[in-house]
Amino acid sequence: MLSKKIGIDLGTSTVLIHVKGEGILFNEPSLVAINQERTKIVAMGARALDMVGRAPESISVVRPMREGVIADFLVTEGLLHQLIGKALGRQRFFKPEVMLSVPSGVSSLERRAVAEAAISAGARQAWLIDEPLAAAMGAGLPISQSRGHAICDIGGGTTEIAVISLSGMVVAHSIRVGGNKIDESITAHLQRRHNLLIGERTAEELKLAVGSAVPLDEPLFMEVKGRDLLTGLPRKLRVSTAEIAAAVEAPLGAIVAALRGVLEETPPELASDILERGLVLTGGGAQLRGIDRFLAKHTGLKTRVAADPQTSVVRGAGLALDKFEVLKPNQSYLR
Repeated sequence: MLSKKIGIDLGTSTVLIHVKGEGILFNEPSLVAINQERTKIVAMGARALDMVGRAPESISVVRPMREGVIADFLVTEGLLHQLIGKALGRQRFFKPEVMLSVPSGVSSLERRAVAEAAISAGARQAWLIDEPLAAAMGAGLPISQSRGHAICDIGGGTTEIAVISLSGMVVAHSIRVGGNKIDESITAHLQRRHNLLIGERTAEELKLAVGSAVPLDEPLFMEVKGRDLLTGLPRKLRVSTAEIAAAVEAPLGAIVAALRGVLEETPPELASDILERGLVLTGGGAQLRGIDRFLAKHTGLKTRVAADPQTSVVRGAGLALDKFEVLKPNQSYLR
């Protein structure tokens, strides 16, 4: 077979592409800069991110995906076209097989839109795989066994939680809470407590630099710049890890509630497996300091972060293209 096999994680915050035999070729923000007529993609990924807040009126910077689903079909199709072209390189004669990850909670209409966008962008065949299943495969969990595995994938727009056994999802739940909601909580906290308004990028930088789900023994500090809501003037503020931990309690509480809901629905036999094996965290949100300790404290489960958690889904999507024998009994997860 001369056609390439491509796994794509078309996330709300980040787009990743995995090509069999070549590894991950693209891992950049899911932003697209388009011209005013919406006929041409000017930039994507990191280059589009640099244009946020700096582009002239003739260029718009948009997120084609929102909370795990297509928000702008035409832009998503254009983005996929460029991404697939980048993955193919000079080999354009044979159309590729593409596996795209989707949140487990999206509707059949939304699934169809993703598949159609990939076909329109040049895929010979487009398959869809639910994100928790892809994340578990990418994290190296032996999902074909008859034992239960609990996975929690914290992305930019959604958090996917599932109990997996015999290559299928026994219980699954998707909530529209992820890294973006955590950023929004940080922004709202500084606005409410310090009357300081900061931008979306500043909130994310603050989360990455000093963010934590729990207070640290040795706190970290970062100075942020924003606009004072009382005076309207620019102002600096020194923010600590403990303050970020307090700011992110609400979105993390929503994830805990969803986890408990999945565990309550889990059959007793699989629940005992999960108690023994624990919970595995994947996704970009799993990189938040102390999130494993936070979830372990509130669920009573041993919790660990997968190696390279941000790429688990796309690596799993790439692996799935070679494991149809394993996934065939679960056709509902391959559409």
